[in-house]
Amino acid sequence: MTPVSIVLLGLAMATDAFAAALGKGAGMARPRWGEALRIGLVFGVVEGLTPVIGWLLGSAAAPFIEAWDHWVAFALLTGLGLHMIHKARPGDGTDEEPGFSANGGLLAIAITGLATSIDAMAVGVGLAFVEVNIALVAAVIGLCTFALVTIGVMAGRVLGTLVGRRAEVAGGLVLIAVGAWILYGHLQAHG
Repeated sequence: MTPVSIVLLGLAMATDAFAAALGKGAGMARPRWGEALRIGLVFGVVEGLTPVIGWLLGSAAAPFIEAWDHWVAFALLTGLGLHMIHKARPGDGTDEEPGFSANGGLLAIAITGLATSIDAMAVGVGLAFVEVNIALVAAVIGLCTFALVTIGVMAGRVLGTLVGRRAEVAGGLVLIAVGAWILYGHLQAHG
């Protein structure tokens, strides 16, 4: 993966958490930087760890499906991208993230961080089938999430859910593009 695709992947993985952070910020009377940084840190750590877990699971399966691993990566990333786009549709009932109330504590924030990072775990599974430095990818995903969540909490009062939905659509499109790029690169190398 190129550095640009790694950063784009990190930003795409952070969009769910960003949308949740916008909702959190919108529900807070006066978001403070200290609290926004704490929420961003929790989300960033969780979002950075989950692709590593997925990568470990995928690595265990890689020897059994090596001949078509690029198709697995493409299918997982495309499926996740389409799911993110579908979730962003107005009126689908997913406006609120589970456990993420305006007065939620650290546990509620961590649970929400985990809920928004399941897609990152699936991406980690897909990345096990391509040559990638998972530590670097996980660090970029964690840092992007930390930054976007912190900004999202602070901007939530102003931006609300409108930007959150558009961010999820953009994240979904990026995932589909990364999956297509992996498939294209493999088919070009072996075609």
